[in-house]
Amino acid sequence: MKNLLAVAAALLAASTFAQEPIKIGVITDRVGVSKPYSEPCTEGTVFGAAEINRRGGVLGRKIELLIEDDQSRPDISAALARKLIDQGAVFILSMSLTPATQQQQTVTMEAKTPQMTPMNSGDTLTTQLPNPYFWQTGPLGSIQIATLLAHARAQNLKRVALISDNSDLGQLLARFFRAGLEKAGIQIAAEEVVPRGATTAEPQMQKIRAANPDAMFMAGVLTAENVLIFKAYRQFGLKFPIHSSYNLSVPVYMSVAKGLIDGVTFVDAYDPDKPEVKQFVAEYTKATGKAPFNMHGYGYDGIMMVAEAIRRAGSTDKEKIREAMQQTSYAGVMGAKGMKYRFPEGKRAGFDPDGMVVRVYEGDRQGRVVHVGQK
Repeated sequence: MKNLLAVAAALLAASTFAQEPIKIGVITDRVGVSKPYSEPCTEGTVFGAAEINRRGGVLGRKIELLIEDDQSRPDISAALARKLIDQGAVFILSMSLTPATQQQQTVTMEAKTPQMTPMNSGDTLTTQLPNPYFWQTGPLGSIQIATLLAHARAQNLKRVALISDNSDLGQLLARFFRAGLEKAGIQIAAEEVVPRGATTAEPQMQKIRAANPDAMFMAGVLTAENVLIFKAYRQFGLKFPIHSSYNLSVPVYMSVAKGLIDGVTFVDAYDPDKPEVKQFVAEYTKATGKAPFNMHGYGYDGIMMVAEAIRRAGSTDKEKIREAMQQTSYAGVMGAKGMKYRFPEGKRAGFDPDGMVVRVYEGDRQGRVVHVGQK
């Protein structure tokens, strides 16, 4: 009798454990400078988790998201990473700025907790810290400029202007853009910065106009300041082409920069004609009543990759999840047709270098793909 009771108790305990959710931490920005990116990326993650749960979950257990707001502040971000680990998160997704994500890593590396950023483009995120528990699937700044230059090759550029803002990410992207331009043998005839909170970009654009560049590359990530750049460009009647970072792929520009962006090309990781994108858009729109855009896709791919790694690990053991994630090969929503996320041996940045596309604004709408990859 005692043996039967012991077996029954063990079965009950196992059944109860199987019903416990798998906790995934999410650190996002709901009020800070990265909100235009973080918010839709988080929405995509929430939708993806709901889809996973609707299909039966992972290992017979539901996914539970523990979402925290770090305001893109590094000091808050590190504390939240510790909080999520203490709450039982077996994986953390970061949707915050580069400095904040770096601070999170100091915690996740010590705690040996797998962590990934599905949207951040900072090239230094996987190089400054030797953290085998951290991965990055957003398109690197170096990939962005290489893709833009591949598209612009036919223009035979000799002298260009580079403009950005003074945010941490804007300056980081500008650094990678500068390095890419110099590597290509293109002279930077003028380099300007529009500070956060500026009311006009006319002084910067006057200097760029005086330099008479063949084209202008935009590395800024602050929406209001980028709009000021477009206003000054149109006001001065300038005609040289504009090539922008993936910041211009955020649809907010279709409303806040109306009449200012026709003909501007921008690098993106989202091809509207890709079969996976069409399916994602249809399912997301049906479930939420609104159409998604690229930032939603980053979050969706992120949670899907985490779920796949846990499934292949066969458990929520963090070390097994780490090993499974490093071996990931996944075809998601983001990237050019046929692209897969992969982490080569010894590397933790998983976006395919030839996975980006260049699109053009047609009127006030994000238009067609005009180039694919770095060739």
